[in-house]
Amino acid sequence: MVGSVVVYNDKIIGEGWHQKSGEAHAEVNAINSVKDKSLLEKSTIYVSLEPCSHYGKTPPCADLIISQTIPKIIIGCLDPNPEVAGRGVKKLLEAGRKVMVGILEEKCQTLNKRFFTIHQKNRPYIILKWAQTKDGFIAPNNQQTGKPFWITSTASKQLVHKWRSEEQAILVGTTTVLKDNPQITNRHWEGKSPVRVVLDQHLKIDKTAAIYDDSAKTIILTSLKNKIPAANQNILFELVDFEKNLPQQICEVLFKHKIQSVIVEGGAQTLNTFIQENLWDEALVFRGSINIKTGVKAPNFDFIATKSHSINQDLLSYYYND
Repeated sequence: MVGSVVVYNDKIIGEGWHQKSGEAHAEVNAINSVKDKSLLEKSTIYVSLEPCSHYGKTPPCADLIISQTIPKIIIGCLDPNPEVAGRGVKKLLEAGRKVMVGILEEKCQTLNKRFFTIHQKNRPYIILKWAQTKDGFIAPNNQQTGKPFWITSTASKQLVHKWRSEEQAILVGTTTVLKDNPQITNRHWEGKSPVRVVLDQHLKIDKTAAIYDDSAKTIILTSLKNKIPAANQNILFELVDFEKNLPQQICEVLFKHKIQSVIVEGGAQTLNTFIQENLWDEALVFRGSINIKTGVKAPNFDFIATKSHSINQDLLSYYYND
């Protein structure tokens, strides 16, 4: 996610952003939008991420900036991709251009927090998400199988589906699937549904469950090598050792599949495992208005919220693991 503007005499004369993977980068779109190209040799180009220096799906943006004789380049942050990682800046400096790096750096890094995490930590950006009752439970003890227990409002549910459309994967445990039979798609919001990642150590989940439909790609994590059924195009199976560090193994599988972000939606055991390993980046916690007095306890989460706000009768709190 990159944005760029071209400025001449303190006025923006061109702007662009990277709209889709494989298409023109932000700098290309910004330069192409400038009507009077003669002004480029007296302009400054601002870009939130270091211009690329290599041939990937598109030609190097650093080469384009040089060829257009733009004299000054302001860069928000360096690109952590090993194929770039300072090479774009080096190329611009060697061409005699004036380059400034680190302007609004933290905001530019936050914009691409998923991209930075996958390159710097070799794992996806991890978002924990759950809803709990006012008295601290996520489900009743006597929940009817196949019937989800709703704690939050319709508006909160729709927001969750919006979040799903913005991330690459969503993870749930066996118990959640057996109790709720969730579809785990963003059917209440536009956009592509995330890859469904399901923990099923002993392959207990019946093949008629909703997670086995064709609505989204699904990765099943199991320990039963000899019982893995033949996968169709949308269903993949990956072996993991449930007796070892499971969150780390999950991250390795997702990294293998080039997944940059994942929402961990539950259940409580799965969420607690990630919390205990301190393997999370962000947590989104809904607190509903109902009390149930007894049930499955919400995750043990002793952190201070960065911000909170109301959605109808619900309270949504945001946490960031610094």
